[in-house]
Amino acid sequence: MSRYTGSVWKKSRRLGYSILGNGTELAKRSYAPGQHGNDRRRKQSDYGKQLTEKQKLRETYGVSERQFRRLFLLARADKNTVTGLAFMRILESRLDNIVYRLGFARTRRGARQLVNHGHVLVNGKKVDIPSYLIKINDVVSLTEKAMKFALVEDALKAQVSTVPYVNVDVEKKSGKLTRLPERNELTEEIQEAQIVEYYNRKL
Repeated sequence: MSRYTGSVWKKSRRLGYSILGNGTELAKRSYAPGQHGNDRRRKQSDYGKQLTEKQKLRETYGVSERQFRRLFLLARADKNTVTGLAFMRILESRLDNIVYRLGFARTRRGARQLVNHGHVLVNGKKVDIPSYLIKINDVVSLTEKAMKFALVEDALKAQVSTVPYVNVDVEKKSGKLTRLPERNELTEEIQEAQIVEYYNRKL
């Protein structure tokens, strides 16, 4: 299945949730898209709520359904951490997300493009797989060519995604994941327990 490349704004309005994380998609029109968008907010069943939470998290990280399910199974195998938190930590550890968190791109989609085009290094070696999972203290940096990109400079100046569990050297255009995030450092708008329930019914 090909990756969705359409309007993020429409998806955000349909879910009633800001996929970009800054609320711009819902600022003017918070209701669902379409002629009857204002009338579509119906009471959801338990299954509908679980499905919505899953879609909110999946769309936030731009992960395909197949990848999302695989990462959930990986999280469920972690016996030392609550499944929901383990799942969110794995998603946060994806290379495209770390590039975004370090401030090298304004959006995760932009960060994914940098990775896909071979502009990102992990411990000095080129990695062009967005789903590559970064380990604590792995050094993520940009190629010399990418360091000069105007979009990278603009993103670093904006610093829209600064979080305490990454450390970035703006001058060297490099950084690292210093630790795994705590639950209160991740979005509060996602109810991960609902996602766990969703997959418990499915698997």
